[in-house]
Formats: sequence, structure tokens, C-alpha cells
Amino acid sequence: MTNAPDISLAISLFSEILTIDQLVRNRISKALPKGMELSHFTLLNHLVHIGDERTPAQLAKTFHLTRGALSNTLSRMERQGYVHVRPDWDDARRKLVAISPAGRVARDQAVSAIIPLVQEALADMGADKMRVAVPILRDLRIRLADD
Repeated sequence: MTNAPDISLAISLFSEILTIDQLVRNRISKALPKGMELSHFTLLNHLVHIGDERTPAQLAKTFHLTRGALSNTLSRMERQGYVHVRPDWDDARRKLVAISPAGRVARDQAVSAIIPLVQEALADMGADKMRVAVPILRDLRIRLADD
């Protein structure tokens, strides 16, 4: 008997995750307020949860993006008034990003817009199944992020 992982099981798991990712992205994107992109929502949500400024490099690392891709997103968000980007007073080479009051309002509107989707999923699946799934998926994410 071998302890080798069942490759077909792992492929099935990853396939399900990829399909779920696509479905969730589509549904949330459609529910977001007009003009808000999914990348804007995830960044605003992150800034609300951490409650502090971050450098673009820190944000790029958190979201597994290139600095260029993040810079592009931040520029659009700054034009929309969602974030403030300012120089770091201690290190002129760096910038700091913070959520603006308008960004907080936009994020709260987005959360309100997606609550029905979350409630539907919770009702269909049940809280007990979600409580089992979340730690497993979190563990997988942490393991994959270490690469």
C-alpha cells in the first residue's frame, strides 16, 4: 500500500476550485455597483479589514500581482476617489495607500449588493458544510501561497 496522493482526486479538487472561482467572480462582478470592478472591491475590502495604510509593494504581494498590475488598479481607484495614495514621509522612495471615505462607502455598497448571493449560498449549502469547507480551503491556500 502506498501513501502517494491520488492524482485524479487532486485534479478533481483543483478543477472544482477553478470552476467555483469563475462562477463566484461572475456573480459578484454582476452584483457590484456600476463602475466597480472585482479587483477594486477586493482591494477596498482588504484595506477595510487591515484598517491601516499599505505600500503598493505590500498590496501586490498580498494579492499575488505584479507591481505594474497593482499600480494600474490603484491609478483607476484613485481617479474614482476610492483610495488616497501619498508619499511616505519617512522614505520618499515609497508611497502609502489608504482607503478614502468614498472608498469605504463604495465598499459598503458593494457588500450590501453581494449579501443576497452569500445568503443564497448559505441557505443552499448550509452553515455546517461551510464550516467544514472553509478551514480546508484556507489550509490549501496557505500551502499554495508558500510557493
